[in-house]
Amino acid sequence: MTYPLRHRADPEPKARTPRREPKPFRRPRIKLALGASFTVFALAALAALAPPPPLTAAQRLAAYDSLHAQKLTVSSAVVVQDVARDTYTATPAIQTFVNGGTNYDWASLVLLFGHWPITDSNKTVIVRWMRQENGVNNWWNRDNPLNNSFGAPGAGGTGRYTSLIMSAQKCAEALHKGVGGGYLGIVASLAASASPDATAQAIFASGWSSSHYANGTHWSTRPVEAVKAPASAW
Repeated sequence: MTYPLRHRADPEPKARTPRREPKPFRRPRIKLALGASFTVFALAALAALAPPPPLTAAQRLAAYDSLHAQKLTVSSAVVVQDVARDTYTATPAIQTFVNGGTNYDWASLVLLFGHWPITDSNKTVIVRWMRQENGVNNWWNRDNPLNNSFGAPGAGGTGRYTSLIMSAQKCAEALHKGVGGGYLGIVASLAASASPDATAQAIFASGWSSSHYANGTHWSTRPVEAVKAPASAW
């Protein structure tokens, strides 16, 4: 038996779904955002851990005042009284010693001009020295208490100065210059304000006196009285 052939109808083509583009890969951006956030957090943490800047002087003073503030309460029964102040005057150092006018004042002038300490030890050795040279009652003789020949006419310490102020200045200069006499020991002892006996040993060793005061056997250590010179000698 023969069957007729059937033609199968072509199926209708299916509608094609349009192709969708893949979404962009966003994971790296998320990672970058997280990394930036972590960096900001780390910087903020470091800033929080950093020491604060040092306080200024005004801030330290204010902090001290707040911790150590004191309060003083004065009773209302206290009577306020006016205080009378005594008057005072000041004179230059040179004039002060001139006004004193004694052998101790002249010794102080030598120390002043020599830039040595004006101490009891230094004044004591100088007035003893003056006593060996000119005595005490006429220590201002020829305005040359130590018979210094530096800057004064006359040899062997017989020169005369125009005033006791000038002789004090010339005496200090002679010691500093060491005019032929090896006065470094005297200068060092006066600068150190050594004891009168120690400075006297330096004087004996120098050439100030050709006899060296018999190496000290002609040197008296008994107290020297203060004697005032005539005003005309200054």
